[in-house]
Order: sequence, then structure tokens, then C-alpha cells
Amino acid sequence: MKRWAGVVVSAFGLWHVALNAQSAGNWPQFRGPDAAGISSTTVPTAWNLKSGRNILWKTPIPGLSHSSPIAWGDRIFLVTAVPKTEQALELKTGASGIDPANDLVPHVWRLYAIDRTSGRVQWDRVIHDGTPRMKRHIKATHASSTPATDGQRVVVLAGTEGLFCYDVEGKLLWKRDLGVMDVGLVDDPTYQWGPASSPIIYRNVVIVQNDRHRDSWLAAYDLRTGAPVWQTPHDELPSWATPLVFRGKRTELITNSPRYIRGTDPDTGRELWRLPDSATQVKVPSPVAAGNVVIVTGGYPPAGRPIYAMQPGADGEISVSQLAWRVERGSPYPSTPIVHDGIVYSVTDNGILSAHRASTGERLYQTRISEAASNFSASPVAAGDRLYFTSEDGDIFVVQAGPTFKLVATNGMGEVCMATPAIVDRTLIVRTRTQLIAIGERSPTSTR
Repeated sequence: MKRWAGVVVSAFGLWHVALNAQSAGNWPQFRGPDAAGISSTTVPTAWNLKSGRNILWKTPIPGLSHSSPIAWGDRIFLVTAVPKTEQALELKTGASGIDPANDLVPHVWRLYAIDRTSGRVQWDRVIHDGTPRMKRHIKATHASSTPATDGQRVVVLAGTEGLFCYDVEGKLLWKRDLGVMDVGLVDDPTYQWGPASSPIIYRNVVIVQNDRHRDSWLAAYDLRTGAPVWQTPHDELPSWATPLVFRGKRTELITNSPRYIRGTDPDTGRELWRLPDSATQVKVPSPVAAGNVVIVTGGYPPAGRPIYAMQPGADGEISVSQLAWRVERGSPYPSTPIVHDGIVYSVTDNGILSAHRASTGERLYQTRISEAASNFSASPVAAGDRLYFTSEDGDIFVVQAGPTFKLVATNGMGEVCMATPAIVDRTLIVRTRTQLIAIGERSPTSTR
């Protein structure tokens, strides 16, 4: 490990208290409030699908989608892409290669509103009906972006099919065609893999990161009308990371891209600073706030996968000497790390869990979550002092938060899980390959 310019995360305790205060009731975007993946409430550590123990309800969801559920009030919002032929439902997990799926057939993109208490579908809307304008990776879907809500509107990025905004009763307010989001293999643009970066809501705008093969950009649109507010060119290669709004001495939009990690003014789109990072090439994880630093990860395995602790507030081009700290290896490939009580937890795609102090980068432990653990694409979430890691095979591993590793429980979901769970009001919401499942305190009785 290399360490520079030691930083004391003096604001960490107050930041964590403030985050917990707002995280119990709603889960408004990818990884919840402030994109932290943390809820102050507790959820069960053990459940059983067969007996019904701690299973509140199960709702079938058609189609194919890695989009995560979001929640506001008594509703859960969910997106899916339903092909009009069963052959288009092919999905691979693990080390699946680089080939795109052969499913350029008519699809219907749908937005669901689901009652959080009962699991009943309150309404669903057809977002788009047509043939996808680009291919997807055999491990991805045509609906991999997670929607975002402010409690009045729900914004959906249906990839290349466009950006859509609905009110919470399912009325379409506006839509925009963003063009072909041509995201895929850097070395060969004919290998199309499809986008996955999710939209985020900041004040009265929705922000989209569109890193693609050519003419990449970062843009903000008026949340009420969809009108462009600003658009900034990104000299970038394809990426799949969702941007982070970081509120420190000044508010910055942090983007994680193959050529540069950047800080941008979210009100104007003006670039504030950038760190060259071309060695890591592939970027999937989102930046994560940790007190007054930002943790940035990602990168294709052969190029090495460092973990960076950025110090927002810089100007112009910066170098690694201006980082708070840097760890040379241990960065996850597809999943976003989680920061809990001053510790950064990151899990690699093959199930190696690392824990580092957010203030210094000191490694506390590194271990395989379980010998039964396979590949991991979903990002971890936390409820109370427990961390939940979801494998592609459908096992959810519950780990005790803290400086030493302790596996608390392992729970099987019965099928593939690629989406990051949501946590709202003592309930863990898990999206499997075919269902949405609510997990909360309940006796072994029949479920929906």
C-alpha cells in the first residue's frame, strides 16, 4: 500500500448520523440515500423461501433486467425489459466471455409500481415498445439502469431507448431520445454490451453519465420538463459507473471513467478537476463518499485494480500524490464498495472481501466470504451493523460489520441474483431472476 497526505476523517461521525437519519423511510435511487447503500433499520439475518420464514411476499416479474428496486413511501418502483420471444431471455453468469447476446427482437420496457406492504402491483406502464437499437452483453440486460425518484416523479433511463419521467401515479410527464448509448468493448466497438449507468436526481435536475465509444458526455435535464440544462463533453471510453453527488466544502459531481476520474460542478457542468487513470480501463463501480474523502474503484483485472481515496476540492489536473491514500490491489470489478462506520468493504467478482480504514487505507482483513461463494455483481448493502453481499448464484451472505471478519448467515434465494437489493422500513427487497421478494420479520406461514 502507498499512502500520501494523511487525512483525518473528522466529519465522519456526523456524516454517518445524518445519513442514518434519512435512510430508514425511502430508497430513492441506486444504492439508496446518498448512494451509500446503508439503512439505519435492521432486517433479518436469516430467512427461508420454502418455509416462508421471514418472507413477507413474492411477486413475479416478467422479462430480463438487472435494474435495482427503489422505494418511496408505500411504493416500490421497478423496471424490466420483456422480449416477445423466450429465446431472448438467455443470460449467463460468472466468467461469461465478451460476446453480446443475440436478441435484437421486439421488446416491451415496463415500469412497475408495487405496494411495499403486500407486494401487489398497483400499476405498470409500457415505457417503450420496439426492437433494441443496440446489443447487450450476454451477462447484461436491456434494462440494467436503476430508476430514481424524488417522491413526486420517477425517472427511468431505458438505455438507448431513451430517458422517461413519470409521476408516481404512472402518468408520463416527458421523454427524451438520448441517441444510441453505444457502450461495449473498448478495443472493438462492434462488441456492443449495452449501458448500465443509472440516472440521479440532484435538486431540480436529472443527471446522466453517457460514456460511450464516441462523443461521450455528461448532462443535466430539467426534472419538470426534460429540457436540457447543461451538457459537458467527456473525452472518454465506455463505462458503466453511476455518478455521485458529493457534499463537502463544495458540492461536486464525481464521475468514474476509464481515462479520468473527475469532479464537476453539478449546477453548471463545469469540470473542476481530473485525475488521469487510463491504466484501469474498465469502470463499473460508482464512487462512494466516506466522510470528507471519496472512494473510487474499478478496472479490468490484467491492468491491476487499485482503490483510491480522493480528496474533492481540487482544481485542474491532479496526480496520485494528491490522493489521501491508495491501495494497489483489492478493488472490485463490477460491484460498488460500501463504507460503514469508517471502514471500506469491497468484494471482488470472485468473492474476496477486503476491509480498509476509510481514513488511512490500512487493511483490516482480506478473506474469501465463503467457500460456497461464487461470482458477485450486485453491490453490498448494510442494515444496522450487518452487511449483505449477494452472489450471482443467488446466495446472500450476511457479514458482521467491524474490523474482524465474521460470517453471520448464508441465505439462498433459489435463482440468479444480479441486482443490488434495497432496504426500506425493516424490509430487505431482493430482485431475483424472475421475482421481487420482500424479507422482514415473519413466522413460517404461507406467502403470496
